[in-house]
Amino acid sequence: MLRLLAFQTGSEVSLNELSISLRMNRETVENYLMLLEDTFVIFKVRGFSRNLRKEISKMNKYYFYDTGIRNYLINNFNTIAQRNDIGQLWETFLFAERTKYLSASGITAGRWFWRTYTGAELDYIEESGGELTGFEFKLNRRRYSPPRTWMDEYGDKVNLITPDNYLDFVTSGQH
Repeated sequence: MLRLLAFQTGSEVSLNELSISLRMNRETVENYLMLLEDTFVIFKVRGFSRNLRKEISKMNKYYFYDTGIRNYLINNFNTIAQRNDIGQLWETFLFAERTKYLSASGITAGRWFWRTYTGAELDYIEESGGELTGFEFKLNRRRYSPPRTWMDEYGDKVNLITPDNYLDFVTSGQH
């Protein structure tokens, strides 16, 4: 199960597909996932939705707290230049470090990803103090335009997180 999750980091995970691949019933898969969450190996991120007709929220994403464990499970210790999953690693790193920061600081915040059926998406949504903020994680792109659907529904508070500004995101309440 961990290996399958490691290959799907940053992607929506179908519990039905997991149960079929593992030849386990869905309830057993759910119990194992809860155990892995309770032991701080992985954490679940749900899809954000306030308009169910346009937004996808049924499947969850799972991330590893430690990207080294994820790399071990897929047996990939190549350098960044040799990897085809660097975007997944970047997203996992940012999600995990932000999650750790919020927990260590005692900050209660809702955390989600957001995607519509038409393909518009944001990597990370955070709600704190009744305020929604969207985040897009990019390693290389410096110019970014938030999805029009998000802007129309939820406002213009969207931040681009890159290697140039990620430290503020993962180590402070600022974003």
